Amino acid sequence: MTEALLALWDGAFGSSYAIWSATLVRSAPLLWLGLGVALAFRAGVLNIGAEGQFLMGAIGATAVAQVVGRSVPGLVMIPLMALVGGVAGAGWAGIAAWLRQRFGVLEVISTIMLNFIALATIGWMVRGPLQEPTRIYPQSAEIPWSAQWPFLIPGQRLHLGFVLGLLACAIAWVVLTRTATGFRIRAVGASPSAATSAGQIDVGRTVMRVFLVSGACAGLAGAAEVGGVTWALYEGISPGYGYTAIAVALLARLHPGWIVVSAIFFGALEAGASAMQRDAGVPSVVVQVIVAVIILGVLAGSQRRTRVDALRVRAGSGR
Repeated sequence: MTEALLALWDGAFGSSYAIWSATLVRSAPLLWLGLGVALAFRAGVLNIGAEGQFLMGAIGATAVAQVVGRSVPGLVMIPLMALVGGVAGAGWAGIAAWLRQRFGVLEVISTIMLNFIALATIGWMVRGPLQEPTRIYPQSAEIPWSAQWPFLIPGQRLHLGFVLGLLACAIAWVVLTRTATGFRIRAVGASPSAATSAGQIDVGRTVMRVFLVSGACAGLAGAAEVGGVTWALYEGISPGYGYTAIAVALLARLHPGWIVVSAIFFGALEAGASAMQRDAGVPSVVVQVIVAVIILGVLAGSQRRTRVDALRVRAGSGR
């Protein structure tokens, strides 16, 4: 056990390469995805589809890079990839949002189903329209140099997407705590009926907008992963980042600031898992067990706090 824990630590924080090129690189998509999930949950939207929105963002970014990447400079290409990836993720989330608004379909069900459709779509893309020219491997060709996102530190793999994720978390914190838009999001998440009657808030419009923003964050994560890490599209581009993002958001208690800490923590677990399997012979899936236990612990703690608060309210009213 000690050997496994030491290997986990070394793989996550044991060297400058482990920190800058493993832990923080894996944290970058979790920043965007965790933020998207947290914003949705804040508004009472159970967006479980971050995985599919991530994949659609990766597809969109790869497609635009392959089509125009060789004729457009990097200063234009990188923002264009981010824009297309964000729009693709928002569009994919918009399907579930429309189904909820029009037919009352629970977003928990629709977003999970859309995850499977997105996975099938990426499989078709890398064997069809976006497959590499030789038609041998189920992946896209490498994106042009102008579409590859710059590294932040020479000799390390940490890319621009991480800094943009930090900036997005800071902006989200300001919006949620200092603006009328943030108040509407929090009010709708706390009580839609009260937000409508007392706050005169258009709940349907607020939910739709938050759903789209949540999907856009996930799509941007996909674009950043293609542009900054893989430089190509293939089926296993996400090791389940969209599902881990739920744990990231819950552990951070849906607070944009704590999303940063939570994302780095889970990024360290992901980075250390490979080293633990390589150096100590412990299967990396043990980390998935740890993630599951953390989710259950956070949920159990939240339920317990809810019950305690309810008992205090009843005791106070009884006096």
